[in-house]
Amino acid sequence: MTDTLIPNGVKDGGGERNFFRKGCNPFAQTGRSKLQNTRAGLNQQIIKQMRMRAGAENLLKATSNNKVKDMVLLELSYVNSNLQLLMGQLEGLNSSVDVYQNTQETDNIPLIALGLKETKEVDFSTPFKDFILEHYSEDGNSYEDEIADLMDLRQACRTPSRSEEGVELLAKYFSHLPLMESRFFTQAHHSGIFFTWYDSFTGVPVCQQNLSLEKASVLFNMAALYSQIGTRSDRQTIVGLEKAISSFQTAAGTLNHLKETFTHTPSYDMSPAMLSMLIRMMLAQAQECLFEKIALPGIQNQFQPLMKMAQEAAKVSDIYNLVYQSMSQAPIKDHVPFFWSTMSQVKSNHYLAMAHFFVASALVDHQLGVSDDEDHQEKTLSQVYDRLPEGRTPLDILKKKEERDRIGKAHLRRAIQGHEEALRIYSLCHHLNKMEALQDILKASHKRSFDKYSENETEDEFSDYIEAPDIIPKTEHKAEMEVPATTKGPLSVFSAKQRWTPPRTIRLRPEDRDLGFTLKGDTPVQVVSLDPLSPAAADGLKECDYIVAVGDTDCKWLGLTEVMRLLKDVGEEGIDIQVVSIMENNPSMPTKSATFSGNLPKTYSMICLAYDNDEKNPKSRKVAKKASFLSWGLKNKLKSASTLSLPTADPTGTLPWNKPCPTFPSSSSYNNESALY
Repeated sequence: MTDTLIPNGVKDGGGERNFFRKGCNPFAQTGRSKLQNTRAGLNQQIIKQMRMRAGAENLLKATSNNKVKDMVLLELSYVNSNLQLLMGQLEGLNSSVDVYQNTQETDNIPLIALGLKETKEVDFSTPFKDFILEHYSEDGNSYEDEIADLMDLRQACRTPSRSEEGVELLAKYFSHLPLMESRFFTQAHHSGIFFTWYDSFTGVPVCQQNLSLEKASVLFNMAALYSQIGTRSDRQTIVGLEKAISSFQTAAGTLNHLKETFTHTPSYDMSPAMLSMLIRMMLAQAQECLFEKIALPGIQNQFQPLMKMAQEAAKVSDIYNLVYQSMSQAPIKDHVPFFWSTMSQVKSNHYLAMAHFFVASALVDHQLGVSDDEDHQEKTLSQVYDRLPEGRTPLDILKKKEERDRIGKAHLRRAIQGHEEALRIYSLCHHLNKMEALQDILKASHKRSFDKYSENETEDEFSDYIEAPDIIPKTEHKAEMEVPATTKGPLSVFSAKQRWTPPRTIRLRPEDRDLGFTLKGDTPVQVVSLDPLSPAAADGLKECDYIVAVGDTDCKWLGLTEVMRLLKDVGEEGIDIQVVSIMENNPSMPTKSATFSGNLPKTYSMICLAYDNDEKNPKSRKVAKKASFLSWGLKNKLKSASTLSLPTADPTGTLPWNKPCPTFPSSSSYNNESALY
């Protein structure tokens, strides 16, 4: 799928027509689009069944009629059965890694990509227009095109292309969110906008009014897109492998940024435990690609290169073993697809078996010759093993052919055992059984180790039996997290956090070319050192006013030099300017941030803070129960699917569910050229 360019009303500079990048065609008949459409359909079915289950459970609690209870219990059994089937289908979608692989690639072990989180459409138009009129005293209809562009951008982010352009699309929308938050979202004002996102593993919807969920979900989708780019790369070329390595490292860095910045996200797929596991998985796949990059030109059949590759393979195995251990911990194991944990276990055994094969080849096929560096080989062998068999030294093994062969065959036995274990685990997962390329690779590796063992087998093998030492994992190219670069820029002083007076018109009439005040600031320009006897002061100009217009020129985004140029040539007739002042904010009442998840109705009493006249310690008091979420939905003409409201922050620090209130530092955003303040 490819991005399309659609004309819009925002000037990007240059050219008669201007364009911004849109998402992929959601109806395109590609494997990935079909997968996402199926995921969206499953999410709707899951929420429907959860609504039915919640209603049945409420009826079961409310009724005392035994006949009704029997009918409700029967209905609940059907609903729970349907939910299990739907969850199984969603797990199957998360196991469909073949859709994300390179279409021409058959010689590599498949990699796992994250699926995109699904979301509902959001209408910014009416709430933003109302807020612009109420808070900024401007006509919201004059910003109709800009609001439409923002809605188009969000809609495009639901279907980004699997390329750098798709990542740029998500990054562009993400950079708009902090600026949008400062303009339209405050603690004292509820915008009436609900953001709904579905858990990528369970399909359970989460709905919030603040932008924290929106920011976190966009970051998750950026990481998912990077993982899809990595799996799509051509791993038969150095360039393709480097792209895959960079993509997986960037995916890990993005997930880590999400984990550190949004610590209380209610969606389970973005919980700290799940994100930690996903970070490890992305880094493991990056390390696997680094190993393939080293092996792609060919492995020299010499002692030093073989020992080096053995430790590199052991490192890949060790990382995948950590990933498998993370996936096996509760409650992650209940949500991660069985395919993922099985694949991690298969790879851990496969690469460890490869490590033993490389060590065996170095010992059996290469004897210590006269021209070989004895000290170097002894040092290498001592660094490969954590411990040596009892009574043996590295130099003894290197100099004695019998010892080299004996330990070499012990490594071959462990290689065969590892490949057999990988094949056994492979057979346990029906999703893995569909991947014939993986099976061919595992069988070929097992045959290679078995054939080499057969070539070196002797009649007195049983008496020479010895256990091969463990190989120390080591790499010269460790996979590291990378965070994508973001464009930085300052936020304007005009924001929803400040209360502003409506624009006032002041007539400037210079006396002896003196306006009676001076200006300071960059953007916007502020009035300072006002002469109280000047005509401007008499007309209503105040100290610390901000100039928003000079004549017909909008000055909200003009610097000091530009505004001074406009005021420089004011004639005797004077000129009108428009100014605004900051209003004193009343002590704000702590507000609740509602989270709606899973359609499981519960009720909590809300406790807010009341301030006394002396503004001393806050006193707690209970307030009347707010209207239900369904009432809000009808009032704001929003079609939301959730009914549970849970408090996510406790400003008083007294509630029983009190936890440290998450602070989400705003990411820097692009400079905004809009006229909105």
